[in-house]
Amino acid sequence: MSKIRKGDDVVVLAGKDKGKRGTVLTVDEDGRATVENINIAKKHVKPNPNKGETGGIVDKEMPIDLSNLGLYNPVTDKADRVGIKSLEDGRKVRYFKSNGEVVDV
Repeated sequence: MSKIRKGDDVVVLAGKDKGKRGTVLTVDEDGRATVENINIAKKHVKPNPNKGETGGIVDKEMPIDLSNLGLYNPVTDKADRVGIKSLEDGRKVRYFKSNGEVVDV
């Protein structure tokens, strides 16, 4: 079970975008995630008339390592560490380490 999933609200813990919040768009198997409006890079794109694409310089969201992201805890209004525990009915759920509140419902 992954501690950070697609659609989660995360805070960047390290890097040039430290402190910014965003929503996870994709999570790769190699331990990286693409976050909305985080880790923006300039990408030079050639025009492709067959696809109808114009060329130029495009801002693109690049993947960031999962170790540099923390799940946003709305109760504390900060990033928080995440653990995984099993409930009585056998389901595995994620919870915040600081206050024990369950993330998944």
